[in-house]
Amino acid sequence: MKRLGIFSRSEQTNDTTKKQGIDRLYLTTVLLLSIYGALAVFSAGGPYALFRYGDEQYFIKRQVIWVAVGIVIMILSSRIRTEIIGYLAPYAYGFSLVLLGLTLIFGMVGNGAQRWISLGPITIQPSEIAKLTMILMLARYFSDNEKRATAQRGKDSFLYGTAFPALIMLAPILMVMLQKHLSCIIILGTIGLLLIIMVGVRLKYIGIFTALGAAGVSYIALFTDYTKDRITVWQNPEKYKLTGGWQTLQGLMAIGSGGLFGKGYGNGELKHCYVSEPANDMIFAIVCEELGIIGALVAFLLFAILAVRGFQIGLNAKGSFESLVALGISTKLATQFLLNIAVITNTIPNTGISLPFFSYGGSSLIMLFFEMGIMLAISKKSMIRK
Repeated sequence: MKRLGIFSRSEQTNDTTKKQGIDRLYLTTVLLLSIYGALAVFSAGGPYALFRYGDEQYFIKRQVIWVAVGIVIMILSSRIRTEIIGYLAPYAYGFSLVLLGLTLIFGMVGNGAQRWISLGPITIQPSEIAKLTMILMLARYFSDNEKRATAQRGKDSFLYGTAFPALIMLAPILMVMLQKHLSCIIILGTIGLLLIIMVGVRLKYIGIFTALGAAGVSYIALFTDYTKDRITVWQNPEKYKLTGGWQTLQGLMAIGSGGLFGKGYGNGELKHCYVSEPANDMIFAIVCEELGIIGALVAFLLFAILAVRGFQIGLNAKGSFESLVALGISTKLATQFLLNIAVITNTIPNTGISLPFFSYGGSSLIMLFFEMGIMLAISKKSMIRK
């Protein structure tokens, strides 16, 4: 069976790749998304911040600080050698599993789910850390076991190409499952599946792996009370408009009322306490209401550029580890963006997923900028034309 060529291509380019500057298109897109997201938080969060904290600028002041800190972290992480990142990958992966375990014991409960750990004034969501560390661990694993993982015959093909990688994925997925975080399970599964495919594992084993994963997600969705309730509301939100369907219906009305150009920046109505946390999961609905289809398309375009450029960086990266890390991070961003939009438009049940660069939050934003720094570090030695 023909492989996709991640390993063989990187072996040919390792000796000829010269250190270059960071990818300017990728960096520019990150900065534009950061500015767009901060403007969205400023508008969307004002009324709710005034109602809850007595300060209309409560959210935006903190968001600007986090963006500034995040940019510094991005710059610093872009200077880290990818060899060091690969060396630390198993330790980071193990640390994230510990955090996920602690979340199940000491975590904060919100909206029926236990996903957060409070560290004084700071609240972190360990599942965000687990997304990156799983990518790093899988990339390290495949770069260390490429011959066995891509063997076309014998037990090595199954064990090293599918079984062992599945175990790496299964550990965080099971812990996230106990946190009732279906969207994170989908993201982790999508990332892992793509990396396995890109490595060139036999399609027969990929099919088995995909079927088992789909069966697991279906079971969680259909036979656990938490997700069953959300599916019920999703199927008929009008019937449950005073409970779970209210936010969905308000979001759809906001999107529909925005039209082509929107009501004007700052003139939206949804943010006036018609939904909970308007500066978080529902922020894209407010963007559509105030800036219309044009504003939504600008966001789509920026995310598309970031994802496509990320894949280009990955496919032209220095080595197999760098390539898989870049592909994994790009898949994570694209999947999370699409899932958030799908929730807002009621295409899928509400899974409680934030919109990268837009949703209000400190730890998730810092983590996002750290990932962007890793992407920029990889781009320095990429063969892609800057």
